[in-house]
Amino acid sequence: MLTVTLKRVLAAVPTILGVSVVIFLILRLVPGDPVQAMLAGSPATPERIAELREQFGLERPVLVQYVDFLAAALTGDLGTSFTTRQPVAGMIAEQFLPTLQLALAATVFTAVAGIVCGTLAAAFPNTPLDGAIRVFSLLGTSMPSFWIGLMLIMLVSFQLQLLPATGTEGIERLILPALALGLSSAGVVTRLVRNNMLEVMGESFVSALHAKGMSRRTVLFRHVLRNAVLPTITIVGLQIGALLAGAVIVETVFARQGLGHLLTRAVASNDYPVIQGIVLVIAVAYIVINIVVDVSYAYVDPRIRSTITATR
Repeated sequence: MLTVTLKRVLAAVPTILGVSVVIFLILRLVPGDPVQAMLAGSPATPERIAELREQFGLERPVLVQYVDFLAAALTGDLGTSFTTRQPVAGMIAEQFLPTLQLALAATVFTAVAGIVCGTLAAAFPNTPLDGAIRVFSLLGTSMPSFWIGLMLIMLVSFQLQLLPATGTEGIERLILPALALGLSSAGVVTRLVRNNMLEVMGESFVSALHAKGMSRRTVLFRHVLRNAVLPTITIVGLQIGALLAGAVIVETVFARQGLGHLLTRAVASNDYPVIQGIVLVIAVAYIVINIVVDVSYAYVDPRIRSTITATR
């Protein structure tokens, strides 16, 4: 397994490099000058503009800028913010925890809601309950998280006045953002669990268990669900990375502190180092989570572990 893990890590290196190249080039190609954005509203001479561009290294060739950025990133240095003059790595570290909390809360909601709803739909197939759950999962996967967030704010916060709409402190301020962020993923997990359970219920060993006199509830929860949930581990794990990236948008809707708040300010001021740093951190986190999920799934499912061992 150690060899397989090392191979996955080495295979992720080109992906990370590709992400860094794409985000670096896109920022240089889009309209806008970070120096002009920084000096907006204040008088500045051409000499001052040229001085700042030279100070930030923007006058150098793009290839030289990228090589310097990549060399520094390998040591953990993501550069210095154009606007605040603070280290980007420190700024991201300060704002990463609220984003991680939101992503983990949304993941818990995704797993619980998806498994419960998927199990109920599979236990009562082709019934009104099954139909309602399938509609719920379809709506969840169809609606963007920011729109769900706005609807939750209007209904739960403004109309019913049950939960606060904005802010970061307290569990009560985490509920609505987690629901808005996790609803789409919960719909995916619901359909996966339902389909897997229906497939397992058609296996011969299930009929044998019923023939032995085992109750339907025992067969369903102790044997069918147990086998059907294993593939769900992969999907839920992969959703953590997606939810971490999606949290950036949801944080903006709910005015939460986090990487979303930091990224919004950076985009408004064309703060290249901050934007590059946030995108790179999220990409690395997504890739690391994928590797951990793959390895964990191999440990959980003996069939996968034996397949990997046989191919070595």
